[in-house]
Amino acid sequence: MRDFPAPESKCAKHNWGDYMSSKNGNSQVEGGETLPSRSKEIQEHMTTLAGRDLQLMSIILLMLFVLSGGIMALAYPSLAAVSKSLQPEISFMPQLLFGLITLILLFNVYIVLQKRELTVTRRRLVEELIFNERMEAVSLIDPTTQLYNRRAMEQMLAHEVARANRLDSPLSLLVLDVANYQSISNRLGTKEVEQFLYEAAQLVKNTLRGSDIVFRHKETQFLAVMPDTAEQQVDFALKRLQGEIDRHNSEFRCPAELAFNFGVAQYAQGSRIVDALLRAERKVFLLKNELAPVF
Repeated sequence: MRDFPAPESKCAKHNWGDYMSSKNGNSQVEGGETLPSRSKEIQEHMTTLAGRDLQLMSIILLMLFVLSGGIMALAYPSLAAVSKSLQPEISFMPQLLFGLITLILLFNVYIVLQKRELTVTRRRLVEELIFNERMEAVSLIDPTTQLYNRRAMEQMLAHEVARANRLDSPLSLLVLDVANYQSISNRLGTKEVEQFLYEAAQLVKNTLRGSDIVFRHKETQFLAVMPDTAEQQVDFALKRLQGEIDRHNSEFRCPAELAFNFGVAQYAQGSRIVDALLRAERKVFLLKNELAPVF
């Protein structure tokens, strides 16, 4: 595998603005927070609310204890009113009773308001958490490359396997691994690396047929699912892809030259699709470690 020197000119920024806007639109919610981080924050808020429930219950118990003591303090002189010396104190009974009733009413208002606030806040957080989890669950697009992600791959690959078995048609898998990615990542910044991956992904997607489905399989790997295609027929797609890669490297002159290691495997009907995927990945591994030519 050869090392690619970085050309002096910078890579053209074609489609980069569209990429960044689409990435932000798919991976972020209002306020700039990503869905997973926002869901975690909501769960922390709900934990805090549970602590407030416990605190409010403790206040209720304490107030009941205080009120019980006040009632007993008011009731005891009345029971002991047989003593003449206690008669002057009993004359203050209406005022004390009124104060006690007022305290009970104010306390009840406070409890009702606090419970209502906690209920409204908890309901709002639950609704937002459900919304975020649904958004995360239905998201099938990788934010960096704008390809289908692994969640989509699990669903759509099963559909293609069922179709191949039903129609007795060939189905091939093409694994493309970005060559020299570690070296590229060390030389470029985070945004430049993301742009490099985005452009590589879009080049693969636009070069293959419309019926081929391209996924971001791993950090540096793309998976192309090619229905109605035997393993030998993939060579035609690889030649087209080679031509587009050469054109890309010559026209845009990016800071890192684009190249792929690849592996192809055909699905054998009646077997597991994961076996074909492992065969393709094994071929990629051999190319990378035996320094075999890349295209």
